Amino acid sequence: MSQFAKLADQAPDAAFALIEQFKEDPSTVKVDLSPGFYRDEDAKPWVLPSVQMAKQALLNSSSNNHEHLPLLGHSGLVTNAQKLVFDATPEEAKTIASIQTIAGTGANHLGALLIAKAWRPRTVWISNPSWINHQEIWNLVDNRIQRQTYPYFDAQSFTVNFESIIQTLESRAVEGDVVILHGCAHNPTGLDLTESQWKVMSDLCEKKKLVPFFDLAYQGFATGDLANDAWSIRHFFHNTTLELLVAESFSKNFGLYGERVGVLHVVCRTEAAQAKTLGMLTRLSRAEITTPPINGARIVAKVLEDENLKKQWLADLLHMSDRMKSMRKRLVEGLRNRRTPGSWDHLLTDIGMFSMTGLQPQQIQALKEEYHVYLLPSGRISVTGCGSCKACSPSVKD
Repeated sequence: MSQFAKLADQAPDAAFALIEQFKEDPSTVKVDLSPGFYRDEDAKPWVLPSVQMAKQALLNSSSNNHEHLPLLGHSGLVTNAQKLVFDATPEEAKTIASIQTIAGTGANHLGALLIAKAWRPRTVWISNPSWINHQEIWNLVDNRIQRQTYPYFDAQSFTVNFESIIQTLESRAVEGDVVILHGCAHNPTGLDLTESQWKVMSDLCEKKKLVPFFDLAYQGFATGDLANDAWSIRHFFHNTTLELLVAESFSKNFGLYGERVGVLHVVCRTEAAQAKTLGMLTRLSRAEITTPPINGARIVAKVLEDENLKKQWLADLLHMSDRMKSMRKRLVEGLRNRRTPGSWDHLLTDIGMFSMTGLQPQQIQALKEEYHVYLLPSGRISVTGCGSCKACSPSVKD
């Protein structure tokens, strides 16, 4: 008997399984509201002009080879990524350990692995709901670390349940526990904390000596403003003494989904701790991937290091952010014009590409079977799939 036959059966990944179902659907009017990918008006992938320009420049470069990167990754990427997130002084930067990763997923995983090796906290606190992979990453890294949730979303009012967040962490979290926080454009709700709420959260983490771990997947892509989208992290960095981690992804804000470009940042507060942390990160990454991929890292570094390309990138970000706002407006107008039952105002104020609809599983199933409209069982939609709002609005109404 095969040793592998002893493995337990695994359920398919809900998000990717739905993508495959959509691809296999022969309907000519099908609409995919499930994936977190930016799409143009024709529901096609959009390559950012800044990325196209950077790729062309790199093709003509004499250094365009396929050699290994250093263990910490592409220095131009890592250095500029750190600047984007923290806006740190040179002295402050000496206390931040940063390493290139396999996109945001790799940064989340490597950060969890580092924490498990450093002190193995009793509990990691994850918002309910959250990105589907947060739970699984921590489970596979070390299932001895408890995974608990804190309430985040009020499904009745489509708002952040901030009082319950604070009450839960205040009463149940203990020193050394890790709190997963979404830097901006919370996935899946599209609801972010206000600046005053972030200040309360940072005070609580400092008082209880919790360790914030930010997942930053949408900087610049969420609102079109890099500083605004990093406000929460910069507040924790500049106004507390907390050690913290940031998993930074360039999949969304550069459209480099398949290139898998990310960076993990660990704020250590002292240069001695930073040196030890870099050493451990290097060891962990070496054992898993040796060195990260080079192509996407070169593209991001090229854009961030070139004044003209960066200017174009900022315009690209604003274009995507503004268009997502426009798609939200068009969707809500369509729902209102058809007198669709339910509350849809939150779709206008949510941030980024995701929102919760409040649709029930049987309604979601009916949308797929009768109208060929695909969304996750949770009721989350990606507004970038709403390029064809004419198809979405009547199906939801029915």
